[in-house]
Amino acid sequence: MEPLSLEPKKATATAEKESCYHCGETCEATPILIDEHPFCCQGCATVYELLRDNEMCQYYDIANKPGANGRQRNKQTYQFLDDEKVAAQLLDFAEGTTAKVRFFVPAIHCASCIWLLENLQRLDAGVLQSRVNFMKREVSVTFNREQTSLRQVAELLASLNYPPLITLEDSDKQQKPTTDRSLIYKAGVAFFCFGNMMLISLPEYLTFGDYVEENFRQFFGYLNILLALPVLLYCSQDYFISSWHAFRQRQMNIDVPITLGIICLFGVSAWEILSGTGAGYMDSLGGLLFFLLTGRLFQQKTYQALSFERDYKSYFPISITLKKDGAERFVQVSELKKGDRIMVRHQELIPADAILRSGEGLIDYSFVTGEAEPVVKKENELIYAGGRQVGGAIELEVVKDFSQSYLTQLWNNEIFSKNRHTRIQQVTDRFSKTFTTNVLVVAFAAALYWLPQDTTTALRAFTSVLIIACPCAIALAAPYALGTALRYFGRHQFYLKNTQVIEQLAAADTLVFDKTGTLTNTHEAEVTWEGAPLSAEEQAQIAALAAQSTHPLSKAIARFLGKGQAVALQAVQEYAGKGIEGYVGNHRLRIGSAAFAGAAAESSDTRSGVHVSFNEALRGKFIVQNRFREDLDDMLAQVVPNYKVAVLSGDGEQERPRLEKLFAQVQKQGQASIPMLFHQSPHDKLAFLKSLQEAGSHPVMLGDGLNDAGALRQADVGIALAEDVLAFSPASDGILDARAFPKLPQFLHFSKQAVWVVKACFALSLCYNAVGLSFAVRGDLSPVIAAILMPLSSVSVVAFATLMTRYKASQLLR
Repeated sequence: MEPLSLEPKKATATAEKESCYHCGETCEATPILIDEHPFCCQGCATVYELLRDNEMCQYYDIANKPGANGRQRNKQTYQFLDDEKVAAQLLDFAEGTTAKVRFFVPAIHCASCIWLLENLQRLDAGVLQSRVNFMKREVSVTFNREQTSLRQVAELLASLNYPPLITLEDSDKQQKPTTDRSLIYKAGVAFFCFGNMMLISLPEYLTFGDYVEENFRQFFGYLNILLALPVLLYCSQDYFISSWHAFRQRQMNIDVPITLGIICLFGVSAWEILSGTGAGYMDSLGGLLFFLLTGRLFQQKTYQALSFERDYKSYFPISITLKKDGAERFVQVSELKKGDRIMVRHQELIPADAILRSGEGLIDYSFVTGEAEPVVKKENELIYAGGRQVGGAIELEVVKDFSQSYLTQLWNNEIFSKNRHTRIQQVTDRFSKTFTTNVLVVAFAAALYWLPQDTTTALRAFTSVLIIACPCAIALAAPYALGTALRYFGRHQFYLKNTQVIEQLAAADTLVFDKTGTLTNTHEAEVTWEGAPLSAEEQAQIAALAAQSTHPLSKAIARFLGKGQAVALQAVQEYAGKGIEGYVGNHRLRIGSAAFAGAAAESSDTRSGVHVSFNEALRGKFIVQNRFREDLDDMLAQVVPNYKVAVLSGDGEQERPRLEKLFAQVQKQGQASIPMLFHQSPHDKLAFLKSLQEAGSHPVMLGDGLNDAGALRQADVGIALAEDVLAFSPASDGILDARAFPKLPQFLHFSKQAVWVVKACFALSLCYNAVGLSFAVRGDLSPVIAAILMPLSSVSVVAFATLMTRYKASQLLR
């Protein structure tokens, strides 16, 4: 695909100092005219024709003159992106025909930019998906390499006047939030005009106002109009633009009533001064804008100080197997560095870009692309972060530093979204949609009531109602309360995908536990062998095969046998809910369930049995005596009285007596028996969750994240319990460090308290609006005081949400 180059038609008429339809810049004496729209340069005209030809001109409806100026576009070419070494440094992912890249695009500044950049696939068929991170000014593009190259993606962005700023430095460095400087300039102008208008209007407020000569009074009035013009035309600019965009979209936003108040205040004041019937309220207008803009600045600073963005350095609690000097040990994934050698086993996630050094890679990239078809990788081939090994153990050499933010971005991929709209969001949306209309009705009603009695009171009531009413506090309550809760969950080793999970957790009424690896601690399991004695060679082979799996019982067996002589395994394959097999030369080795290994039905033994067969001949079985987790009885004693509980297990019913005894100790008198289902395949677990939801329950599923992946995704909230490996399901909603498992009752209670804080914020905001409006409709509140109180309401609600959530966390999460 060649860079887009569309020739615009030259103007046939001359327009003087017209503004560009695309970017708003002043055109030259002879602008370029297309469809009767003026453009300042060929770049802007090209973008317009591109959007028009693809029926995407609604870009101009979202914001007024939203485009970036084409004359300022960097004239550099992007030929260097054809270099494979350069492309390898920039690409987040490249496998087969699919590639992903993130570009920093400084020109992103409004909703129109977001809309256009998230519709790149309509401009280039090779683009599969594009997403914008507005806060970081980043565009993430997934594209087909057979149709579009990395260079052409960059050229497409540049052709739209959104040239990417490309550097080969670390793109994950945190950007310090900055304050909008234009807001400071506008507040400064408003303060200057406000102060001078106050001085000029001083006689009107004092007793000697009547002694000022009429000529001076009129002159001072004209001066006030002149000083009010920059306040109206410059300082109020953001409110007018926002309101105009809302009208063009046939919507109402919070800036509409403020804009009406500003127009009304200026119009009435100008009429009084010009007609000689009064002194007007220009000083109030200046004060109104100064305090509104100062309030916005204050809000920005407050929100930045209370920012709840997660610290990705401590986000994932999971570790990876590091191989050094022939020894293996677990390290936190955040400690990985270039050059480290790591071992990745079946179903483990690859945390950083790495080169395959030994073993055969069979990589599932569904975490990255949504495509589950495994890709075969040979030695010395590159494997990208986010892939999952679905074969035997492989050894990798890390070639790019670990990126927490990238893994978290993958975790929040739309592929794994459950698309459940939360009640808090529904209430917020419904309230915000009707709020502005209701405010306008109240304002006009107050004005009509007071107008026959007192024009001044009518004007004050009208403008005060428009200004003091604010739904911002309601809109901000949930993000700040739940965002703060998200951070405190993380501090206590419970890592949630997003804030919506907290509300879903608070609404849960059923807890479904997987048995093995969730209720039991396989690190403390007692393992014994039943069968003919195993030779050292056979033990080494079994240990090597068991070490390929992340199943809790396999890990227990591998620890029991220890590391023996090196064994070359081939064609390793694990079957979920059944077992794992591999070949040593021409000999097939299987370990798993009785049916999988070819044994007879399980006995009534109360211990879990893992059977072993060599070349279809059964050799015996390992008996794994599970131990329940420490403090499990105390934890269950707190949750069982408040939640419906069920236990699922892929093992036989040997553990049923122990589980029934455990739950009998914590059940209330007369409480129904707890469902315990055994021999459950992954499909059976998923079906059980569906049946609960169809019956009206809201289940939380807790499992090991691998065999339970389907159930975790189906549940209202899926929680993967993390022990010591990078093996969690991206379909899960949360990752719970196994050491924090006893705190589950506190986490559940804290989620309910966090939602309570949001509701309290709603009530606080409604009370503020009710009290403020009660004073405003009576005309007892000046517009200036209303302008001071409006931003303070938002700040106070945000502060309450943050501080109250912190207090609840300090009381519950110790």
